[in-house]
Amino acid sequence: MIPAIKAELRKFFTTRLWWGMAIAMLVIGAGLAVAFGYFVTAGAESGAEGVPTGTAEQVANSVYTGGLSFGYLLTLVIGIMQIGSEYRHKTITSTLLAVPRRGQMMVAKVVALLVIGAIYGLIFLVGSVAAGALVLNAQGYSPFPSGGVFRTLALSLLVLGLWALIGLGVGILIPNQVAALLIAVAVAWIVEPIGGVLLSLWDFGRDHIVPYLPSAATQAMVNGVQQGGPDAAQPLSWWAGALVLAAYAAVLAGLGAWRTMRADIS
Repeated sequence: MIPAIKAELRKFFTTRLWWGMAIAMLVIGAGLAVAFGYFVTAGAESGAEGVPTGTAEQVANSVYTGGLSFGYLLTLVIGIMQIGSEYRHKTITSTLLAVPRRGQMMVAKVVALLVIGAIYGLIFLVGSVAAGALVLNAQGYSPFPSGGVFRTLALSLLVLGLWALIGLGVGILIPNQVAALLIAVAVAWIVEPIGGVLLSLWDFGRDHIVPYLPSAATQAMVNGVQQGGPDAAQPLSWWAGALVLAAYAAVLAGLGAWRTMRADIS
């Protein structure tokens, strides 16, 4: 198992993709921490409808995770490419010849993606915390008002790893790599946000569907400031959000693993 995991990590870190993604993670984390820092601290305590509101802990969480939606989009792409490139370049056959037990191969890919997600999470947090702490200090906020901030930072690593697993499942279920990337990005950034807005117009949808969408579960995990006024959908608790996002990752990765175990590959 250990050699299989090392092989999966080597496949990723011997390409130029990894350092390009690393630079993007660092820049996104730092840049959006600054942008969110000035935006959130300006209205966090105003109480006006439609303006972000929250405690000092929620303000800090929002600043440090301001670019998380971009970050998990990148790990989603990495998860798709980790398996999609195998199908596209016909290397899946040699991979299975090297690791003939398909279950072992899938476990190795899952573990490798969690490691990759954690590494990129650390890079993201280095940029966001360094830049965000400076902004919070400048705006008169404590960079670390409570221990809950450290929990949020740890959960951010989990978020990026789980979205990578979601990408792995999508990449297997849609073997065409280009199609998988386009569909996944479109759903994550266009279809789901628009669907969430439309569902929020329906009382049942706002209260019982919107909080369980992947992006809403992600935001619940990081416990940031709330937007949209008193009529906005109430987020799940952080642990419930973690369970919901883990369920999405488990279902998609599980379906992908099941398909891989049964598919004829030549």
